[in-house]
Amino acid sequence: MTRASLDKQPHEVAAMFDRTARRYDLVNDVISLGQVRLWRKATAAAVDAGPGELVLDLGAGTGTSTDTFTSLGARAIASDFSLGMLSTGVRRRGGSGIHGGGVRGVSFVAGDALRLPFADEVFDAVTISTALRNVQDTGQALREMLRVAKPGGRLVILEFSHPTLPAFDLVYSQYLMRLMPQAAKLFGSNDDSYEYLAESIRDWPDQAALAKIIQGAGWERVAWRNLALGIVALHRAYKPA
Repeated sequence: MTRASLDKQPHEVAAMFDRTARRYDLVNDVISLGQVRLWRKATAAAVDAGPGELVLDLGAGTGTSTDTFTSLGARAIASDFSLGMLSTGVRRRGGSGIHGGGVRGVSFVAGDALRLPFADEVFDAVTISTALRNVQDTGQALREMLRVAKPGGRLVILEFSHPTLPAFDLVYSQYLMRLMPQAAKLFGSNDDSYEYLAESIRDWPDQAALAKIIQGAGWERVAWRNLALGIVALHRAYKPA
């Protein structure tokens, strides 16, 4: 197959990201018009990880997002099921293996969001950025995140969502389905993969629907705010103490 299907078979999604790993961060920067950097900062502010805390960054890819959680002295684990993405991140930091290093407070661990390779109640915060929609079972992934979070621990989800202005939504839909895959192709990435990503964004639940799914998985005090007119939304919740 050239790209993942929307039934999100894990081996297809992982293979798709393996193929896009080398230029993934560059293409994301281009197709978001640089907005992805602002989204990372907003996510880091919501996670608000301090000294001595441990953060799990799921769907971390090359670890570009993970670096933002360690600026105040926290430690972070970048976890992903795409070995190609993780290996790219390790190489960029001068490392030689997935499970080693701990470079600048970040360690890389291969893992499936549906069966996380971590003990119960070990993380102060769990976060996932623009990757939850690629998981085969959203509810199960959220329950796994709940399991590994400490009582009172924080959940922060950055995910593509639905623009709040109808006129803008129409323009955005045209960009998403037509121009984004072409932009990816222009910069040497796998445009078939970005066709899948565009389709998965279009089919993803809106802000309120995702909040209900999060709450249904056992998280409490669920809230969200829109970024970039609702192109993405930042959801936050807490594990019951």
